[in-house]
Amino acid sequence: MLNTEISARKNDAISRGVGMTTQIYADKAENSEIWDVEGRRYIDFAGGIAVLNTGHRHPKVVDAVKKQLDRFTHTCHQVVPYENYVALAERLNTLTPGNFEKKTIFATTGAEAVENAIKIARCATGRSAVIAFTGGFHGRTFMGMALTGKVVPYKVGFGPMMGDVFHVPFPLELHGISVETSLDVLDKLFKADVDPKRVAAIIVEPVQGEGGFYDVPRALMKALREICDAHGILLVADEVQTGFARTGKLFAMEHYDVQPDLITMAKSLAGGFPLSAVTGRAELMDAPGPGGLGGTYAGNPLAIAAAHAVLDVIEEEKLIDRANHLGARLKQRLESLRAEFPQIIDIRGPGFMNAVEFGVPGTDRPNADFTNAVRVKALEKGLILLTCGVYSNVIRFLAPITIQDEVFNEALDIIEASIRDVAAEA
Repeated sequence: MLNTEISARKNDAISRGVGMTTQIYADKAENSEIWDVEGRRYIDFAGGIAVLNTGHRHPKVVDAVKKQLDRFTHTCHQVVPYENYVALAERLNTLTPGNFEKKTIFATTGAEAVENAIKIARCATGRSAVIAFTGGFHGRTFMGMALTGKVVPYKVGFGPMMGDVFHVPFPLELHGISVETSLDVLDKLFKADVDPKRVAAIIVEPVQGEGGFYDVPRALMKALREICDAHGILLVADEVQTGFARTGKLFAMEHYDVQPDLITMAKSLAGGFPLSAVTGRAELMDAPGPGGLGGTYAGNPLAIAAAHAVLDVIEEEKLIDRANHLGARLKQRLESLRAEFPQIIDIRGPGFMNAVEFGVPGTDRPNADFTNAVRVKALEKGLILLTCGVYSNVIRFLAPITIQDEVFNEALDIIEASIRDVAAEA
């Protein structure tokens, strides 16, 4: 079977609205490596878009799921509940930042977690408005799209967005937007568009994912907490992509001296199984009445079992320390190329949530063409990379934190060779 043959069938069978970064079709995967249907091996620096912090098919995750598979696969927790759901909620209530009593609910996708967080915020405050940031990504559902601060491709053609959603510029010093600018726009928003006493929540990614791997400046996060406290607004941390050791902490909010009221999480929570969660202040989480939250597949028992194993692996294998080690090595390698390649305008990211941004030499313009060419060249050499950013000029690195040293070294060589080759061709 050939990739091209399956791709032709895909074009006839699947909506073109489902975008695909590559046209290689997976046959098997192990830790940080994927083999396609033609037998070619690839190093995975996409990780299913930050889903595989513990790698493909981690033995402990697989074992936990197999054991659960032998017991039951679905009852719907709202009909016949199960203990491991309760136990995972207890673990997240303890592990998430915040020195207060917490409660948790489970859902299936990151977008679903965000939807539920907004439902909880509106119910708890009796308010409707929500403030988000340009460049932020919060999902493809209608509320998720409305909150997302990027039009193409997420909002195009889908008509009016959900109402009472407002956007503030995300501070990007590299592109001339300061913390002061963001706060000034927020102040003007309160004066011109929405009474702060009508705002239920401000939602923010501690490190923007799709937006370009820009982290929230400490001054902004501190100011957001103060503004929320002053006006009775809830601060929601979207940790869907940043969670579970990726940033060198279990949760990215641990990098700040700020405690969010609600945290959304998904992706690497269950090591490749669909599971998301909202954890927050107990009194807020209890605001909706029974039946107001949940879902048929919410907290699937196989995914719950996988999540317990993921948390065990992160602790036992010291993945937080490893994320900091791998990220430091990756950034050091990229920095060694910076003087030689003026296309590199920034290298950033906490822990192992790293990115390199490319621009047109001698200008302040983003260089999406160069960025995509590096991605394509790396794929030809057997390395899967993802681009991101409002201008599509950023490559983000999301390899499993469990990646083997020899495979990581091989990937670093491919990244350097790809940048060299594209620069030479340009």
